[in-house]
Amino acid sequence: MTVMSESRKITVLGAGNIGGALIGGMLKAGLADQSHLSATVLSAEHARAVAERYSIAVTAGGNREAAARADVVIIAVKPATLPHVLQEIRDALRPNKILISLAAAVPIEVIESLVEGRMPIYRAMPNIPVVVQEGATALASNGEGTAEQQRFVESIFRAVGVVCWVEEDLLHAVTALSGSGPAYIYMVIEALIEGGLKMGLSREVATRLTEQTVLGASKLVKETMLHPAILKDQVITPGGTTISAIHELEKHGLRSMLISAIETATAVSRARMQALQAKFGNPA
Repeated sequence: MTVMSESRKITVLGAGNIGGALIGGMLKAGLADQSHLSATVLSAEHARAVAERYSIAVTAGGNREAAARADVVIIAVKPATLPHVLQEIRDALRPNKILISLAAAVPIEVIESLVEGRMPIYRAMPNIPVVVQEGATALASNGEGTAEQQRFVESIFRAVGVVCWVEEDLLHAVTALSGSGPAYIYMVIEALIEGGLKMGLSREVATRLTEQTVLGASKLVKETMLHPAILKDQVITPGGTTISAIHELEKHGLRSMLISAIETATAVSRARMQALQAKFGNPA
């Protein structure tokens, strides 16, 4: 991959699982080298571990100093912590810098009000598979960035998976679908393994067959670009085992339950946003 800007300095404030995955992805993709990447964490012990793993400068605290030195500031902290971090670093931010927030439920308008200035701001909703570079990330922006800045932001998350651009209000649905989605799939995987156990397979065999089945099915959807219903019909034979199993799943409402789960999680995400807006002030 071609490095878009070799001189761009990037800092990750909050190098936990996802923040650390972004660091690893950027290094592997050549978006920045170790001398242009830095990070902050809460504890000195964690700082040493991250510095050792990625060979970059990492500090315990020091958010303002890290932001002051950076051209791109990625904030990878929990939603309740984001306002405090923004207040801490806002005098180190400039209109020519890029600010990326990974905090769910905190809208751009609240970020802008806490920053107290106009600058390119992006919200990203990555999911946990970014740690194995198979993440799904949705991005939204406040429209202040240039086309080149937008491409650079996209390249950061493409380094750890796939990227979609959406209107900011749709990030609630993204949170419910791909943000929470791995948990739904883990439950399906767990249930399939237990079904194998019930029918006499060893745990090792049931686990290996299940994980590869889920991986292979997903890869077929992605690479063939066929509708899942078409791929499902390719497995079904008249009077066979698959159609009998599908009938059982339909009787118990598998699809309805998953659709309802996403609907419920979307509503919870909206409610969280409204609570945060009430707590920190709604600039609208």
